[in-house]
Amino acid sequence: MEESQAIINDFLVESHESLDQLDRDLVALEQNPHSKELLSSIFRTIHTIKGTCGFLGFGKLEKVSHVGENLLSKLRDGEITLRPVITTGLLSLVDAVRRMLECIESLGNEGDEDFTEVIELLSSLQDSQPPAHEPAPMPLLDEIVELVGTAQQGTVDASTAAHAEEAPHESARPQACDSERGNSKHPSAADARTSNVSDSTIRVDVALLDKLMTRVGELVLARNQILQYTSNIEDSGLQSTSQRLNLITTELQEGVMKTRMQPIGNVWSKFPRMVRDLAAICGKQVRIEMEGKETELDKTIIEAIKDPLTHLVRNTVDHGIETAETRIARGKAAEGCLLLRAFHEGGQVNIEIIDDGAGLNLERIKQKGLERGLITSEQAARLADRDIAQLIFLPGFSTAEKISNVSGRGVGMDVVKTNIEKIGGTVDLQTQAGLGTNIKIKIPLTLAIIPALIVTADGDRYAIPQVNLLELVRLEGEQTRSEIEWIQGAPVYRLRGRLLPLVYLRRELQIGDAGHLRPTSLDATNIVVLRADDRQFGLVVDRINDTEEIVVKPLSKQLKSVSVYSGTTIMGDGKVALILDVLGLAHSAHVIAESHDRNRTESQARGQEAREARQTLLVLGIGPTQRYALPISLVERLEKIDPALIEHADHQEVVQYRGDILPLVRLSNVLGVVPCELLDEMPLQVIVYTERGHSVGLVVDRIVDIVETQVENIRRCRRSGLLGTAVIQDHVTDLLDLPAIIRQIDPQFNFGSDLVGTGVHS
Repeated sequence: MEESQAIINDFLVESHESLDQLDRDLVALEQNPHSKELLSSIFRTIHTIKGTCGFLGFGKLEKVSHVGENLLSKLRDGEITLRPVITTGLLSLVDAVRRMLECIESLGNEGDEDFTEVIELLSSLQDSQPPAHEPAPMPLLDEIVELVGTAQQGTVDASTAAHAEEAPHESARPQACDSERGNSKHPSAADARTSNVSDSTIRVDVALLDKLMTRVGELVLARNQILQYTSNIEDSGLQSTSQRLNLITTELQEGVMKTRMQPIGNVWSKFPRMVRDLAAICGKQVRIEMEGKETELDKTIIEAIKDPLTHLVRNTVDHGIETAETRIARGKAAEGCLLLRAFHEGGQVNIEIIDDGAGLNLERIKQKGLERGLITSEQAARLADRDIAQLIFLPGFSTAEKISNVSGRGVGMDVVKTNIEKIGGTVDLQTQAGLGTNIKIKIPLTLAIIPALIVTADGDRYAIPQVNLLELVRLEGEQTRSEIEWIQGAPVYRLRGRLLPLVYLRRELQIGDAGHLRPTSLDATNIVVLRADDRQFGLVVDRINDTEEIVVKPLSKQLKSVSVYSGTTIMGDGKVALILDVLGLAHSAHVIAESHDRNRTESQARGQEAREARQTLLVLGIGPTQRYALPISLVERLEKIDPALIEHADHQEVVQYRGDILPLVRLSNVLGVVPCELLDEMPLQVIVYTERGHSVGLVVDRIVDIVETQVENIRRCRRSGLLGTAVIQDHVTDLLDLPAIIRQIDPQFNFGSDLVGTGVHS
């Protein structure tokens, strides 16, 4: 209801402005009747009012404006020429429309006034031809009365004309809307208002708003400097004044930001017509649905995403949704559905373009990638479905067989991705054969002033946009040495059971002692957990300072090519700090490309069967060459334990672990494999397995990797403790039956021995 009223209010504001302009244009047109520019402008205005009021259900207003539009169409096309009587008729149209708008605003409807005479007048003017020698124009009222009488195929008698002269207002306006029928003792709803909707709205040039936003940004910087300065001064009066300045600046900033915010529905409004036209061109049946049209974005962002969204909608209709015949043959409804959805989440705006079409033809995309030399045969064989789908974002990529006015020119999806990333956004694509495609866009609310976390590396400060921030982790002393694990030279940290790849800011920026990464037991480690493209990683920094609002400044020409920065800002002390581009940093550190860190949403999209077939395995080594694997879901933690901490109890190796006693089991002894030499002189690699409140530490020689793979062609083993043998990462690997191994050692462990996701049982 509120959304409908907001649309009506916008219509009223625009229509009142248009009518004021029409008054001026019609008078100007009378002085210059051959001006095609004025005629076209007047025609467009009436056409817009007619179309919008028809959409909103104001039938009477639509009917009156439609007759006026027909008259203007003939004037524009030169079928009739402008005369004073026609100008007068058009001005009467403007007055009629204005009265109906007043009733709509005050009552919510068009009122009871009968505009039949105005309609007949405008209709008669369409057929009237100017006389050879037109007499001087008659007074306004006499001219209208004469024409109305002609249109009704009758004449107006003297008494009628006399009555009209005595009460010209009533003649021109037979009936008023309900709100104007009362006497002065009962003022109408409109009279009770101090101002109508058009008076409560003002249009401001965007350039002026941009300038105002810039000034507010400078004020925010000055505020930050004053707050930093006064924080070190013990002066209650100065402290109070600075806090008041802080409050006023924040409120002013929020107010200016609101003036720049617009609903995304402003961009979407043209899509229904576009989808209809494209569907007709492509011979398809497509309906469009919209959710979250009221979601607001900064006008700068709105302008930046307009073209990318348009291209994505065109692509969906052209490539995504099938023809009615094809859909029926596949058991679908003949009409395809295109859903646009927008919502706020985590300080960002999420936009989804969802269709129920055929989905992407991944095999065809792969072949096109090979033909164009974008990927090699070896890469094509290893690419996951998600990576194949991402090929469409490469420059010049197109699967269209021929060029049309809709697609096939090889320009588009790469530009879409580039333009969205320019404003700090991301694009993700998920597709499922036969079911459709979902394109997800995440973009910031605004580009001007953003909250950010300030961190320090090698004495320099850097700003991290808060929209990318998930949480902060600090490891103290010995925790740093014991809880940061190294897999094939890459540091990881297990956060609530999930391996989090670590990126050292010093190393990525090549600053300070970038080569010194392995911390000593005395070092504390600050980890900023970040999200980039639906993946998480931990950024290790020297110090975490505080969060504050920063004003985003564009990068200089020298730094624009550096992908790890997105802008600069001026700090409270007047010094410049660089703003980190979290997505660029993730790409630079190869976090995004890690095959084991797959998107959970992607796994869901592949269906239940695919989820059961693929699993994440921990690959470990015992002895010089022997490799073993077990599901990562069975692993509680990975630990490094100093051999000096090993004690013995009940003829078994144990260590004190997290307030409990952890029994140790050396897998080399259980499996009969000779361990690597010098094992007892190095920290023990321990896999902690917990079930039903009991924990066991499995000692192995080394942790090789964590991989996500599909275990196939399993060769069964007769040996106890093994489920079978398979090829994982191009190496023959034994699959451990971990529950069976634990039961052999400690009978109190009595669990099932399924290897999750393989269907293999002991």
